[in-house]
Amino acid sequence: MSGTATRKGHVFVVAAPSGTGKTTLCARVLEEDPGLTLSVSHTTRAPRPGEVDGVHYHFVDEEAFLALQRQGEFLEHAEYNGHNYGTSWSAIRAPLEAGRDVVLEIEVQGAEQVRERMPDAILVFLLPPSLAVLEARLRGRMTDSDAVIAKRLALVDRELAAAKHFDFAIVNDDLEVAVRQVLDVIEAVRAGERETVSARHGRARVLADWQAAQR
Repeated sequence: MSGTATRKGHVFVVAAPSGTGKTTLCARVLEEDPGLTLSVSHTTRAPRPGEVDGVHYHFVDEEAFLALQRQGEFLEHAEYNGHNYGTSWSAIRAPLEAGRDVVLEIEVQGAEQVRERMPDAILVFLLPPSLAVLEARLRGRMTDSDAVIAKRLALVDRELAAAKHFDFAIVNDDLEVAVRQVLDVIEAVRAGERETVSARHGRARVLADWQAAQR
């Protein structure tokens, strides 16, 4: 007796310089598309106000994180601003095998590892309207010291250089517009129409336009 094989899910990676709004954007994308599952990452940083263990992150200490890393449990992991972050294979395996698409909201350097280990993953780079707006957003969050903000801003050039590893880019100027654009990418990939959506949101074109606007 033959049956229809379950479609294997896609992995969509959303990464961005800190303060670009990827957490808010991903939450809205997940609200709009019930076919998506958010991968919950591990981190060694302390929870921020309102964050819940197992929902926003798996909050672990350094020893536990390094043990998982040594055991090869992470698809990707990265050190950012003095803390470790990582996506476990177990967090994505079950939903993918069940045919669900998974969203990874991760750091830029972690996205590079996903590109190496999962070549079929779709990488979306989220850009702020400008570097000045990015700094204003970081200060407006009121969650980081001036020293931490300075460290985050110092990483931006390196993160922008890493955008070459991504497939698509979206400018998060108007949140609802950016949400629709990310959903546009997801829907096109599901439909096998990546080339079509690349004309609108391809990383090279969007990044070139963004860099020209900074001058």
